[in-house]
Amino acid sequence: MDRNIGAVDRALRIVVGVGLLALLFVLDGNARWFGLIGIVPLFTALVRWCPLYTLIGIRTCSVDGASPAAR
Repeated sequence: MDRNIGAVDRALRIVVGVGLLALLFVLDGNARWFGLIGIVPLFTALVRWCPLYTLIGIRTCSVDGASPAAR
């Protein structure tokens, strides 16, 4: 699994993920559970791999930072 998420993309995913998870504490009722969607950008930022990017063919990281196996 080659990395396809760069540093800026990773930072944005972390900010968006934390922001979405914050909805769990801010919203009332059933709407608050939409905050769980924040797990997805946080997970993809953690592993630095996005399956959607793989399907589309997008890579926001440099080729040098792909993975140790690819070097």
